[in-house]
Amino acid sequence: MASDNSAFASGPALPYIGAMAIFPRPVSPKSAMSDLWSYFRENRPHKWPLLGLSVAFTWVIIWAFIVDANTNTMPTRNQIFYVQSWDASRSDAAIILQQKIDLAKREAAIEKKQREMQGVADIFGIDWKADEARNTARRKEALKQINAQLDQRLATAEAAEKPGAAKP
Repeated sequence: MASDNSAFASGPALPYIGAMAIFPRPVSPKSAMSDLWSYFRENRPHKWPLLGLSVAFTWVIIWAFIVDANTNTMPTRNQIFYVQSWDASRSDAAIILQQKIDLAKREAAIEKKQREMQGVADIFGIDWKADEARNTARRKEALKQINAQLDQRLATAEAAEKPGAAKP
């Protein structure tokens, strides 16, 4: 057995790539346009609704790409963030009192959101009462412990701020 590769592509090189057209052989741009024009000249009842439907689908697809391209890419301008500023010389007792106020506001917001979610659960028929009782008991116990800890810190801070008290 010979090891020459003369069996592969042994014929003359044919310039077949240069002779290929963009359209298949029976189709040319001129014949394609004449076919389209003859289709529109014929009186078919479904011609215009199908044309409108195809144009609408095309624009929906293009619109979806445009919306997707602009989603979360545009910079936000003039967005103002308000930060609460505090006096640098405020006392520890004032800080702890503000923490207690913030904790009460947070608890009120949680209860309000929970009532909203319970309304949604009622609409969908979800049973939430057992979970709500258990979670409320846990939250009240945690809130009680946090308030006790804050009260203890507040008493310590007020005792340290009294005149004549020794600073640690």
